[in-house]
Amino acid sequence: MQHALPTGQKNREIGSIREKIEQLPEMPVVFLLIPQFCGMYTLKKSLGQHFLHDEGVCKKIVASASLTPGTQLLEVGPGGGALSKYLIQVPDITYLAVEVDKEKADYLNRVYPVMQGKIICTDILTVPMPFESRFNVIGNFPYNISSPIMFRILEWEPFVGEVVGMFQKEVAVRISGSPGSKDYGILSVLMQAFFKTTYLFDVAEGCFTPPPKVKSGVVRFENIGNPHGIADKRKFMILVKAAFNQRRKTLRNALKSILPLNAADTPLLNKRAEQLSVAEFVVLYKIFLNEPVES
Repeated sequence: MQHALPTGQKNREIGSIREKIEQLPEMPVVFLLIPQFCGMYTLKKSLGQHFLHDEGVCKKIVASASLTPGTQLLEVGPGGGALSKYLIQVPDITYLAVEVDKEKADYLNRVYPVMQGKIICTDILTVPMPFESRFNVIGNFPYNISSPIMFRILEWEPFVGEVVGMFQKEVAVRISGSPGSKDYGILSVLMQAFFKTTYLFDVAEGCFTPPPKVKSGVVRFENIGNPHGIADKRKFMILVKAAFNQRRKTLRNALKSILPLNAADTPLLNKRAEQLSVAEFVVLYKIFLNEPVES
């Protein structure tokens, strides 16, 4: 069983590790687009592969993670090893990676022998939970499945202490959006119900090969311990999705098919979905479950 460190000690250790990461020598990823000349690996458009080559950004992402001694860490989509080559240098952590592309997994095993036995070659959306106790997640998430990855994280939420991920900027802004903004939506509410969500920094298109057509953003999620007591996550998701599926309508209309008749007098139903805080969504969730609502 892992024991939590006192906050002061944990912060000192995180700060020390981040300083060491920032001082590591840059180790450019060797990626090659013309495999007949090099025999290394190819970039696969079908998997949404845009590989990060800016070493300053790589180190900044790794330094944004809480990697104290004893941390169990899962990297999602290591690709050519942009983050991996720094993560495997962090002392006293247990590291695993999940990579769906066998060619990339073979490349990593060949170039970074220390990764042998640490790469799970399968899809992040179907892989069983990789650790039996609390772990953190990091990754340059494939943009075409970044939202499904977040729903996977929500499934594992009781065991996930922290996530540091890179997304298409539009998605990153949406996840960290605030009530009342046009960016606030389903993922904003679901993630913020269980995690403190912080937008960290932008990443420009030119930091990747090939350059994507959009900017990227890095977000950190810190587990806040289910403070709202949401026991049935599936039903909470059903409620939130129904609310935002008709976001221009008031909740009285958007939710009339799922809320009980005795909810008709609830003042919150006169608002639209983007106007509700997470706590107010929890009030509606409890009505949905016919549970007592705290005044």
